[in-house]
Amino acid sequence: MTTATLATEQFTIHEEIFVRASLDKTFRSLLANIGRLNQTPDGTPLPMVIEPTPGGRWYRDLGGDNGHLWAFVQSIKRPVLLELWGPLFMSTGATSNLQYRLKEVDGGSLITFRHTLVGPPPGDDARLNAGWAALHARVRAAAEADGED
Repeated sequence: MTTATLATEQFTIHEEIFVRASLDKTFRSLLANIGRLNQTPDGTPLPMVIEPTPGGRWYRDLGGDNGHLWAFVQSIKRPVLLELWGPLFMSTGATSNLQYRLKEVDGGSLITFRHTLVGPPPGDDARLNAGWAALHARVRAAAEADGED
């Protein structure tokens, strides 16, 4: 007789980001900053490609048909929902679900972000938290920048 035990680790980051901009402008900023404007927390460019359609890919294009798949678009409902599912930058056999839920609030938009990782833990939670916080600060700054909505 064989007995199997399933022990699954789960790690979740939750953040709420208030943005003084419309839902449309905030959503466009989110797509741009996880895509072509993406960068590491220290400001090093890390451009990505996001195909904002159900089943679309989120990946790092290295040119010449080379690159790294980070996730697939699981759900998108402009301008209130973007949900991604995939390995992200993990090489440990983990999978992630990212949810960006946006809603209009007094004075702007509220982004509710949740990153749920299932599988082996990332090992450096502080760095992971800092990376998302830096991205979200860029999203907010770009959406709030002067310009047409």
